[in-house]
Amino acid sequence: MWTADAILAFVLAVCTVGATYRQGDSAVPVPPVLMPQPPTVPAPDIPPTGPFPHWGPGGDLAPYAEAVHPWQLVLAALTALPLVVRRRFPLSAFWAVTLASLAFNQHVSGGNPTLYTFLSCVVAAYSAAVYSPYRAGALTSLVAGAALLGVLHDENFPSFAPGLVPFLALLGVGLGANAMHTWKQRLHALQAEHEAATRLAVDRERARIARELHDVVTHNVSVMVIQAGAARKVMDTAPDRARQALLAVEAGGRTAMAELRHVMGLLTMTGDGYARVDGYARVDGYGRSGGPDPDTGADLAPQPGLAQVPALADRIRETGVPVELTVTGTPAPLAVGADLAAYRVVQEALTNTVRHAVGSHVRIAVDHVPGAVHIEVSDTGGTPAPPDGPGGGRGLAGLRERLAVYGATLHAGERPTGGFEVRAVIPVREHG
Repeated sequence: MWTADAILAFVLAVCTVGATYRQGDSAVPVPPVLMPQPPTVPAPDIPPTGPFPHWGPGGDLAPYAEAVHPWQLVLAALTALPLVVRRRFPLSAFWAVTLASLAFNQHVSGGNPTLYTFLSCVVAAYSAAVYSPYRAGALTSLVAGAALLGVLHDENFPSFAPGLVPFLALLGVGLGANAMHTWKQRLHALQAEHEAATRLAVDRERARIARELHDVVTHNVSVMVIQAGAARKVMDTAPDRARQALLAVEAGGRTAMAELRHVMGLLTMTGDGYARVDGYARVDGYGRSGGPDPDTGADLAPQPGLAQVPALADRIRETGVPVELTVTGTPAPLAVGADLAAYRVVQEALTNTVRHAVGSHVRIAVDHVPGAVHIEVSDTGGTPAPPDGPGGGRGLAGLRERLAVYGATLHAGERPTGGFEVRAVIPVREHG
């Protein structure tokens, strides 16, 4: 498009300059040596001067005043050269062409130069109407430019010969076809952008739901596997302990199902419900939050947050893992998503401890400081549990992605004294 605009501007500029030069050159009289004419007797009281003294009194002929000047050729070129930027800066190109044409036609009017300046104005006006993103400014500019050209219509509009009518008709058809093609391209581009944005939103939502499923399923199933294994080992020797372990398995299963309903509610929403915004999994069509699930009849518990960390620590203790929980500072209200992310940090760290550090001691520290919440979960190391299936390795990576949304940071790695630690800093922001 840049090449086409440059070629168009260059061709119109060359045509305008050439027509101006030819029109000025035709006004210069031909020397008598090339075209003999009857001699003219100079007036006796006026001495002959000039290059052709025998042509008139004093040799100063009026036609020489109409000869083209270099500045007129420059001005002729400026009536078309701004069309190079007619797509990038359509309004600026329109006004540059219009003002240059007005100034040019005041000094060189009529004939082919006026025709070419008129064509340049038509192309500039078309570009302003089609390519300018400022519709009101383009309309105002076109009306004002047409008014200026109309006031001096004798100088700015060419006299159309019958042979120019087909050319002008074809020009109008070509400009109209190009405008329709441009609008179709814009429509296709907008549709492509909309489809790309939709796909991106779907992919992000899928990734978010996948992280939720990973956090919920991995933690609860890991705890249930450990408790079921403990029940199997003591079933014959200590039935009471086996019974307690099985009860813990049942409680863990219920917890997993409750959290899964939170996630699945995102996939099964219809026009009667929408995503949770007040700490509960869903809101029904009547605006009641936290009510029973119409599909199962079970009550949906509030979505997990830092307030549920003590209960989470208790469930891990029931598996035989020593857990120390320390909460310091004055808790500040977190946004719902940030509160859930903080809970997931503790949950993921405990899950990794249960799966990869059997027999270790776990310490959980939650420190509420002005403007942030510091969370640290560390263990003393232990024996890795037998693998219960292939792992995706997406737990900590998913946590980083989740925390990055809220401007939080996550650090995870081995401790110098042995074991593993996870540290997160979550800023406290006001939310509505």
